[in-house]
Amino acid sequence: MGLVYGNYSRKMCRENREMIRVNQLKLPVEHKQEDLKKKAARALRITPEQIERLEIRRRSLDGRKKPELFYSYTVDIKTAREEQVLHRAKNSQAAICREKPYTFPKPGEEKLFSPPVIAGAGPAGLFAGLMLARAGYRPVILERGEDVDSRRKRVDEFWKTGNLDVRSNVQFGEGGAGTFSDGKLNTLVKDPLMRNRLVLEIFCEFGADPSILYDSKPHIGTDVLSGIVKAMRQEIVRLGGQVRFCCQVTDLVTEGGQICGVKVRQQERKPDENTEENEDDKLQEKEEFLPAQAVILAVGHSARDTFSMLEEKKIPMDAKSFAVGLQIQHPQPLINLSQYGREKAGSLGAASYKLTRQTSTGRGVYSFCMCPGGYVVDASSEKGHLAVNGMSYHARDGKNANSALIVTVTPEDFPEAGPLGGVAFQRSLEKLAYQAADGRIPVQLYEDYRAGRMSRQLGEIEPQMRGRWAFGNLREVMPEKLNLALLEAMEGFGQMIRGFDRPDALFAGIESRTSSPVRIWRNEEMESKVRGLYPCGEGAGYAGGITSAAMDGVKVAEAIVRRFGLPQ
Repeated sequence: MGLVYGNYSRKMCRENREMIRVNQLKLPVEHKQEDLKKKAARALRITPEQIERLEIRRRSLDGRKKPELFYSYTVDIKTAREEQVLHRAKNSQAAICREKPYTFPKPGEEKLFSPPVIAGAGPAGLFAGLMLARAGYRPVILERGEDVDSRRKRVDEFWKTGNLDVRSNVQFGEGGAGTFSDGKLNTLVKDPLMRNRLVLEIFCEFGADPSILYDSKPHIGTDVLSGIVKAMRQEIVRLGGQVRFCCQVTDLVTEGGQICGVKVRQQERKPDENTEENEDDKLQEKEEFLPAQAVILAVGHSARDTFSMLEEKKIPMDAKSFAVGLQIQHPQPLINLSQYGREKAGSLGAASYKLTRQTSTGRGVYSFCMCPGGYVVDASSEKGHLAVNGMSYHARDGKNANSALIVTVTPEDFPEAGPLGGVAFQRSLEKLAYQAADGRIPVQLYEDYRAGRMSRQLGEIEPQMRGRWAFGNLREVMPEKLNLALLEAMEGFGQMIRGFDRPDALFAGIESRTSSPVRIWRNEEMESKVRGLYPCGEGAGYAGGITSAAMDGVKVAEAIVRRFGLPQ
């Protein structure tokens, strides 16, 4: 079959596998495809022709001798008489690898009188919906925002004019907040049942580049991710599921500690007959009750009104630690030079970095959502409040590199006690950020942030933004204890990457939506205190990124299937 390098086969990836796994095959980054096959053959003391199939399992960049750069590969090899080949090779980096494919559970025995309801069409909700749809459960996905195409138009308009639609924006809509991000897929979650691999395979199935299956830092990009989530939704509908947009869960209906259904508010736009009409006046709403024995709460980390509703319903949840900070921009060639030993990335693509620092006060400061060749975007979802995020396209060809530099915060830092203390903290920062530049993204040179003064002009770095920006004093947005932690970390980061602490590095803020400020309690069966209610994904406090949220969606779908039979 030859080299499996740029092709994706669903059957191939999910079949029972027994192959020889060879680690640490090192080749120059400019190598040809056939060079890897030859290298693997030499490692096993066989000819390239004896290799029936070679599948790349992992590829990482070795930059220890920059500007000489190498790829280090882990590959799986199929050949005849593998045990004999392995014995003859006497290679400590080679061993027989046996992997069982991911398997979805069989339906349970409890009767299910209506399809499962999923609140939220982010990664957790979409993956839960897809798994349930493929198992025949006909899920109903309710998304408060718009479909991805309409949502993009709405967001583009907001970035140009500042007119925020609180129903459909960077945080809310098909694909969730990750749709307007870098589309990173790396995760630290190790799963013996191979859910992490399954998620990547499904992304490939719906249009992602197969390189995400083996690159150590896989990413999709916002432009490609939009098409993928749309294709997943279409598959769910094709299999009998429903996806309803502009449809928000407003209440949970329970009886005897069991979920009975949800109340929803469906919003539709009237025909645009009167151009003088206010945007809000163009909406018509209807309330509806949907019966359900199983409800998945995959609402995302910014569904603050939903969190308030859950608190009123006395659904157990707690405030949790997270991190806040500022976005920073540098010229991408500066980062390339540091990581590659050369300013032009070439076929390697724009370089990334990962920085972490423990400060003298004990607070951690680290880079987050690093976007090579990316942009800082206005990610606001509430009027009178401003939040930013990082985003990049698949090509990562922007002039600047950007990353959030974030400082850990705990419930002790929050101005209010209780489960929603973190939400109150986020809102307070976002209000100050909004006021700092009259509703535009506040921007400040690093030297001015350090001095606590407004910037008056740019240095050599041109801001790469999606959204309107203006100079603002970010030193007045964050609490001083967080400012001091960030300043201390910047000194260390400047030693790690030469030029990182240059005076004209651009700060923008506030980065406040790094993860959910709450954790909704659930048991080993993935249920809340209310039986049949399944908190899920990043918003519920059980994930931190696209891949881990998608994996959590799969886990919750499994729990529902293990309990219930197919809907009546």
